[in-house]
Parts: sequence; C-alpha cells; structure tokens
Amino acid sequence: MRNQKSNRSMDEREKLRKFRELDDAFAEALRELEKPNPKLDIPTGPPVRSLAELEAEEQQQAFERRLKSLMKEYAQPRESVAVLLRTLQSLGRIA
Repeated sequence: MRNQKSNRSMDEREKLRKFRELDDAFAEALRELEKPNPKLDIPTGPPVRSLAELEAEEQQQAFERRLKSLMKEYAQPRESVAVLLRTLQSLGRIA
C-alpha cells in the first residue's frame, strides 16, 4: 500500500515537472515571437484584402468586359468611347 502511494506521488510530481517544462518552453516561444528578430523568417503570405475591395474590383472588371463587348458589337473605336464617357461624366451621369 505504502509503495503505491509513493508511486502516485512520484507520478504527480513527474506530471507537474513536465507541465512546468512545457509552460517554460511556451513562455520562451512567446518571448521570441515578441522580439524583433531578422533571423526569424515567418511566411506571411499575400496581404489580406477586404471583401468590399474584392467586390469593387469584380464590378470594375465586369464593367470593362461589358464595355469591350459593346464596343466590338457596335464597332466603336476606343477614342470615340472615351469621349462619350468623359461627356457622360461631365454631365454627372456617371461617377
């Protein structure tokens, strides 16, 4: 009986020791991340863009595709369409 109690307390001490080691290692890793370290190369990937930016870009691309399609359908040169767009813009018809 006494031997089992001794083994349990040793197991508990061992678990506590391992937990402290793990906690120390974790704390050290956090400190390393907080330091500006040029040797530490963490890949960050491409910058994150907002959903609004993505939607605006998609709308712009859709507009350009439709405009090119209409220019081709009605055989209108770029210069003619550019003049038309500037006129509409100056009249406040488009932003």
